[in-house]
Amino acid sequence: MNPLSQLNGTLTIVAILVTLGYAWSCAVFPYKSCRACQGYGKFRSSFLGGIRLCRVCRGTGLTLRTGRRIYNSLARTSRKIRSAHRRNRRNDNR
Repeated sequence: MNPLSQLNGTLTIVAILVTLGYAWSCAVFPYKSCRACQGYGKFRSSFLGGIRLCRVCRGTGLTLRTGRRIYNSLARTSRKIRSAHRRNRRNDNR
């Protein structure tokens, strides 16, 4: 058994586990704290100390994670393809 082969197998298993862990994390916790406002949702103005809402998160303090954004776009594309197939099937039966 080649030591590099064993290392390659171990790294592959670790990469799969990390990917599955991130996918689970995106499914369970789809939002993260906004990087612009550190999750507060607002800023204090330097002039007279007024409060304004964060433009990035629109005052919620949360933003959608990258993995969840990718999942949402894939799901949206899949729904569009399925509905187009259903529409085509309906038109073919007429």
